[in-house]
Amino acid sequence: MPLALLVAPMVNYQIPAPAEASPSSGAPESLRVKQLEEQVAALRNSVICAFNQLLDLKDLNTGVHSTRLAEWGMRVGQELGLEEAELQNLEVAALLHDIGKVGIPDSILRKPERLDPDEYALMKKHSEYGWAVLRMLPGFERAALDILHHHESFDGKGYPAGLRGTEIPIVSRIVCVIDAFDAMVSSRPYRKGLPFEEAVRRLNEASGTQFDPVVVRSFLSFAEAEISTVFAAAGTSVSSAL
Repeated sequence: MPLALLVAPMVNYQIPAPAEASPSSGAPESLRVKQLEEQVAALRNSVICAFNQLLDLKDLNTGVHSTRLAEWGMRVGQELGLEEAELQNLEVAALLHDIGKVGIPDSILRKPERLDPDEYALMKKHSEYGWAVLRMLPGFERAALDILHHHESFDGKGYPAGLRGTEIPIVSRIVCVIDAFDAMVSSRPYRKGLPFEEAVRRLNEASGTQFDPVVVRSFLSFAEAEISTVFAAAGTSVSSAL
C-alpha cells in the first residue's frame, strides 16, 4: 500500500492497546526471516507516518501538502522510469521534505510578509535540518540526501550546495517542481492561490533555470489534463482561482 494512503490526519485518534507478540520460536528459518522483514517494513512505514503527523502538529497544512506531493511525485517518477528503490526514496522524500521546518521558529514560518535576509537565511536551513534528522535512521540515508537537495536549482543557483543539472539527484529535482507548483496554487490565510494558467506559466518560465525541463514536462502532462482534481487536492477550485 502506498505510504500516502497510510498517512491520515490526526482526527479522533485513539491510542491502541499493546499488541500481543505472536509465537514464532518454533517457526522454520524462512518463516522467521519473512516475519523479520515484515516487521522492519512496518517499522519503516510507522516512522514515516509518525514524522508526517509531527508535521501536522507543527502546521496542519504541511502534512496534507506533503501527502499531495507524494501522490504527484510517484506519478512523475513512474513516467520517468525510476527504479523501485528510487520510487521508494521519492515517496519518503516527498512526504518528509519539510520535516526540517520543525526547527524553524513559528514567527518565521507564519510570517505573512516577505522574510528579511536573516530570516530567509534561517528558513533555508530547513533542508539541512531534515537531512540531519533522517540520515540518523538506518535505511533513510538516501532519502535524507534527496531532501537535503530539494531546493537546488537546475542552473546551480539554489541551495544548500549549489548543484546544477544532473548533479542534483533526480528525486530532488522532482520534489522541487511539484513543491513549487503546490505552493503556487494553494491558498493561504494571507493570500489566494494563483490561477492554474499562471502557475503553469511560471513553471515553464523557470524551466531550465530553477527547474529540470524534463520533470516540468512530465508533471504538466497530467496536471493540465486533471486540472479540477489538482485544484481540489490543493484545497481550492478552478472557479475560485481563475
